[in-house]
Amino acid sequence: MSEAAAALDPEEALLWQSLKSDGSSSAREQLFVRHAAFARTIAAKLHRTESRGDIEIDDMRQLAYAGLLEALDRFEPARAIPFRAYALHRITGSIRDGLSRMSEVREQITWRHRMRRERAQSLSEAAVPSAGSMDDAMAQLAEIAVGLALGFMLEGSGLLEASDEGSSESRSQPTGYNTTLWNQMLRDLRSELDRLPGQQQVVLRTHYIDGVGFDQIAHLLGVTKGRVSQLHRAALALLRKRMDKRGHFHLER
Repeated sequence: MSEAAAALDPEEALLWQSLKSDGSSSAREQLFVRHAAFARTIAAKLHRTESRGDIEIDDMRQLAYAGLLEALDRFEPARAIPFRAYALHRITGSIRDGLSRMSEVREQITWRHRMRRERAQSLSEAAVPSAGSMDDAMAQLAEIAVGLALGFMLEGSGLLEASDEGSSESRSQPTGYNTTLWNQMLRDLRSELDRLPGQQQVVLRTHYIDGVGFDQIAHLLGVTKGRVSQLHRAALALLRKRMDKRGHFHLER
């Protein structure tokens, strides 16, 4: 066993063994989560030094995640090099390669806007046209709106900042929303998020909290982008039902 492998904590060593010997998607997900903050740190540093003010931090994070995923696939634990030292090169290279491909006339739609469009498309796929009543159509629209609202709450819940910097209940909340009711809704939402089934929880956490796009989540889970969209839609639908039972987002029928 190399010094680098011996330096791993036992849990991570088992994850690497499971990933490399069995191709375990669960081990891959857990290793991604363990090192996602490291990738974001590199993205933040390069954003300060190389973005020239024309690149959004979210775009830098996507490039960093792509490098991290590549590093997870290519890393060999038996090598005499720690994973993060190996991943640093891949992540930095991914960001710089991505920046070099971006023309001065950049896309008008940023990564965040593209992700929100993916979310809306995912939710609207369930609202197929029918010969139902106007009330049915309005109910479908209301459910889509609630799904989008839940997404915005997850995105702005402060979980990303808390995991990276150590915790603050209201760090990312606008002052106007810093109320007892709002904080209770966030606590309930986080609790229900923790209770979601495996892949549904992975999709919501990596997408909303880590800011990973559907394409990269599909690569992470080893499924199609369409399947990620299905998991996203099902997870938000289940969250809505459970939040409804807690007295939030109640839809009148």
